[in-house]
Amino acid sequence: MTTPAFSTPIVSHADLPVAHIPGIEHRTLADERSGLHDLSVWQQTMAPGAATPPHRHDAEEVVVCHSGHGELHMQGRVHRFGPDSTLLIPRNVPHQIFSVGPEPMFCTATFATSRVEVFGPDDERMELPW
Repeated sequence: MTTPAFSTPIVSHADLPVAHIPGIEHRTLADERSGLHDLSVWQQTMAPGAATPPHRHDAEEVVVCHSGHGELHMQGRVHRFGPDSTLLIPRNVPHQIFSVGPEPMFCTATFATSRVEVFGPDDERMELPW
């Protein structure tokens, strides 16, 4: 059995940098920079009316909604969700997430890779500020 090469086994969210795109506050909780090889965890707060850009990832994604209400637009359908809901997004499936309630939406996303590649509708790699 090998010992993981984590820089530390505990991450204080308050110590993590916060990145912004319009209407979205983002923290990367864990990824390759913290020693992971096959997993990334993101946390985002979306303002009412905010949305992610349309995009896809090169890995499966699981999003847990802790508070607020949203819509997942995927494969021509609109899926509404609220607190205590889990979104299952297959690898390379284009999608967009909207915050549709009167209060901010708070979610945690987990990806099955440590370097998450994000692509826009034109299949060009999307550069994110995190």
